[in-house]
Amino acid sequence: MKTGLSRRTFLQAAAAGVAIRISLLPSATRAELIETPPHPGADWLEAGGKPKYRLDAIAKVTGGKTFTRDYRARDLAGWPKEQAHAFMLHATRVDRVFDGVDLSLLGEDLKPDRLVLHEDLVADGVAIPAPGFYGDVFFVPKGQTARLLGQPVALLIYHDFARYDAAKRKLRFNDKVVRYGTEGPSTTPGPYGAARYVRIDGGTPEAEDRYSALKDTTIRTGFKGEEPQWPAAGDGDAMARGMAAAAEIEREIATAGDDVLVLRRSFTSQSADASAMEADNGNVWYERATGILHALIATQSPHEVAEMAAHMVSKSTFPLKSIDLKIGYTVGYGTKDHAIFPFYCVLAGLYAEGRPVRLANDRYEQFQTALKRHAFQMDKVMVIDRKTGKFRAMTGRYRNDGGGRENFSVSVGTVGATAAQSIYYLPKSDFSAAILSSRAVDAGSMRGYGTLQTMAATEMMVDEAAEALGLDAMEFRRRNALKSGMKNSQGAIPSGALRHDEILARAEKHPLWAGRRERKAAFEAANPGKKYGVGYGHVHKDYGTGAEAALCALAFDASGRLSLSHVAHEIGTGATTSQAVMAAGILGRQPDETEFGKVRWPQMPLETSDEPYTLSQEEEDRRMANPRWTPSFTSPMSASNSVYYLGHATREAARALVDLAIWPAARSLWSRGIGGGQLAPEAVRREDLRILRGMINAAAMQPLSFAEVAAEAHRLGLVTGVTVHSFNRWQWAEAEFEVPGAGRRRFAIDALAVQYGDGAPAERKALMTEAGWHFVERASVFYPPAQRNNAGVTYYAPMATLAEITVDTGSGEVRLLSHHSILECGTQIVPELVSGQIQGGLAMGIGHALKEYLPLYEDGPGDGTWNWNRYELPTSRDVAVWSQTAEILPPLSETDPPKGMAEVVMIAVVPAIVNAVAHAIGKRFYSLPITPEKIREALA
Repeated sequence: MKTGLSRRTFLQAAAAGVAIRISLLPSATRAELIETPPHPGADWLEAGGKPKYRLDAIAKVTGGKTFTRDYRARDLAGWPKEQAHAFMLHATRVDRVFDGVDLSLLGEDLKPDRLVLHEDLVADGVAIPAPGFYGDVFFVPKGQTARLLGQPVALLIYHDFARYDAAKRKLRFNDKVVRYGTEGPSTTPGPYGAARYVRIDGGTPEAEDRYSALKDTTIRTGFKGEEPQWPAAGDGDAMARGMAAAAEIEREIATAGDDVLVLRRSFTSQSADASAMEADNGNVWYERATGILHALIATQSPHEVAEMAAHMVSKSTFPLKSIDLKIGYTVGYGTKDHAIFPFYCVLAGLYAEGRPVRLANDRYEQFQTALKRHAFQMDKVMVIDRKTGKFRAMTGRYRNDGGGRENFSVSVGTVGATAAQSIYYLPKSDFSAAILSSRAVDAGSMRGYGTLQTMAATEMMVDEAAEALGLDAMEFRRRNALKSGMKNSQGAIPSGALRHDEILARAEKHPLWAGRRERKAAFEAANPGKKYGVGYGHVHKDYGTGAEAALCALAFDASGRLSLSHVAHEIGTGATTSQAVMAAGILGRQPDETEFGKVRWPQMPLETSDEPYTLSQEEEDRRMANPRWTPSFTSPMSASNSVYYLGHATREAARALVDLAIWPAARSLWSRGIGGGQLAPEAVRREDLRILRGMINAAAMQPLSFAEVAAEAHRLGLVTGVTVHSFNRWQWAEAEFEVPGAGRRRFAIDALAVQYGDGAPAERKALMTEAGWHFVERASVFYPPAQRNNAGVTYYAPMATLAEITVDTGSGEVRLLSHHSILECGTQIVPELVSGQIQGGLAMGIGHALKEYLPLYEDGPGDGTWNWNRYELPTSRDVAVWSQTAEILPPLSETDPPKGMAEVVMIAVVPAIVNAVAHAIGKRFYSLPITPEKIREALA
């Protein structure tokens, strides 16, 4: 669950007249960004609804796919053609105060056309957006120490590229440019937060919990130094009772007898860089005369960027009437979600004296400033009944290093704690997270989001526990795996069927596992000096944030031409392709026109404080009486949310269009003629309706084309367009609407706008006042209770991986021979996209297990000298590219929804490799990555 950002200050600015417009790149370049043509071709879908190619496929294979980084002002319609450029200088020390910059090395010819310092922002009233989340200052103030290594101290703007490039080259790696004075006090903020999730069941998995976060509360507290000061145990309020439950678990561990195994281990997981091929960048043009801020910025969260940019200048000397933010393709693995870099781009634009200015990290700067994966320190205890081989309890103390800005660190820490149980049922559990600050480069959202660290450690420990108990590792997992209807460590029942037993059964029979002992003996006999091992990892990863919101519009004209608009935009996952496929799967035909990345929805005049995690139940009850209020307007592209959450809006819009238009229009056509036509002799029900390959049929009725039905819907004046807004808090919001001509309808959405067909009566058409739409105020609404935030998660996708490795006992090198993965993700919308995610995720996990590492502090990336010459990424040789396989469990039925799986695919391979190394050499490792040096030391 991600912590919410208050946008009250932004709303005040918006009320003062700041208009926000967010769009795809203009038509002149859109074809390169989205596709040529920028919508599905006429023969895009094959029989069965399978797309022939991604929407961006042709652009990709012809070299025409462009990213935000590829654009300059001359490429953007309406922008001036002269392009300015900017770069920043960074602090590489935090122990001495910043004393200014020395640009004498540049001489007169290379001096910047504009130098921007902290004091300039103060004088002009430019504020840091979301104070706390993004720190307290953009640039280090003179006379103060830097908050974190790599923090910018100044922005240099050049009106031409040649001087910019020459100046940047001269200043790079020069430690005399940023001047430091005397030693100064640390300005790194204090710890960011702490949370604790305690659960004791009621004696059986089915019984009411004695205590849990969902039933009672999540325990939160402050700090003394870096140590959380948890409340006193007692029988008073919910937190005191939670601490009493935690104390009971500790007593059980302390007094454990010989009938149980008590296993204590400590683990560390390293800081890592996402290494997204597109480094952070943006191009901004500010017109002071008109008050318009034009921007093209690489981001996964465009809505947030526009809102926070408005907040930045709401009380400044820069007049702002409108923000025109354009978005294109990007990729970031989470690190371009709520990152601070876009706001440095905005600063550059404000101070570029009316010129478009480009601020773009090179790879050194990306290592120095981009969001990192959190380093974790983990202390875990497992208590297992020796006779039954079942868990009695598990505890975990997790500390993650968030660096010098908070960002999503609290959320990453708490998500890691809630995931620590992995796939196992725990009668008693106590998981706490302490989220600490430091002088390190700030860490934030990155694929895995804390669960990679905590679940990988659990899986490593599970193998060790099985060995200590004398149990087969698969059998031990089978005895403890969560079954459908069991509760997680927060006391919530996960959604739907849990299929861990099926995955275990398949893995156990796989040749890699079944024949591992024989293969080990044969390999080692034939390869002196090398050891062979097979390891297994089995996890499940939550998807979503607990406050997912989305919008989708579907509409057709009288000829049956179908259009789709959606908030989803492309970050490499194929989300745009899957949304179009989902719409076609319900409506029986592909969209003729598509628009993605749409964030301006005038037909949805919703109001929100955007505080879905912090609003009290009492306050939410009061606000939901307003039929235009919603807890959150829209979500970024993150948290594996596209296919399930953003796709839910697509599916609900399509179903609403079927119910409100296609079904009644088809019935009207079938009823033509004397005595009620061909429909009258049959008992035709809504559930008989079938829509496939553009044809509509039900029972024995004559098949109708989509075009025929569309024409009839328009003739009758039925609903011919729907826009929906959805919201999920680990459960879907639902609402009822009085739709003119259709009566009261209930959908799993919280807002609805409709368009009426050509034949609608004048009074009904007069209702379409919101940009040509009728916003239908809901008659009633159900929002999941605020307490459900404490569920932590209810949606999971499981993944298991078998890894086959060899260890060279001389060099210490670990070589991956092959790996096999088993995934359960419900119904695959586009199997090829799932396959691509599996392959990419596995490569990231392999890198985390064996190669990728960043020191946190002075010798780390904050010093500005890191690049891929020092940071080792896995290559095809390292990931067994030609000997990797995967299988996916078939869906339970044709109604099985898809599951978000883009994050889970990278996690299981990490413990699988570590467990394989233990199988190979009999040594267990508790710190990642496992480098050759660590292997040699262990074998010495």
